[in-house]
Amino acid sequence: MNLTHVQEGTEHIVKAIVTDDEEMDAFLFSLGCYAGEPITVVRRVKGGCVVSIKDGRYNIDNHLAEAIEVE
Repeated sequence: MNLTHVQEGTEHIVKAIVTDDEEMDAFLFSLGCYAGEPITVVRRVKGGCVVSIKDGRYNIDNHLAEAIEVE
């Protein structure tokens, strides 16, 4: 399942980044979003969501959220 389907406030572990776009993959990696890392959807906003990764909070759009597969 990807981040667009998880419940707000629950922590999940990133299983994989599913994209052929190397730039998107590098961007998510720079945020600390890669396999094995915990991620939490803090809040849903129009067109995306606010996520907590490591010690930061980031606003990502639905396109990025769909690429993040979680357990």
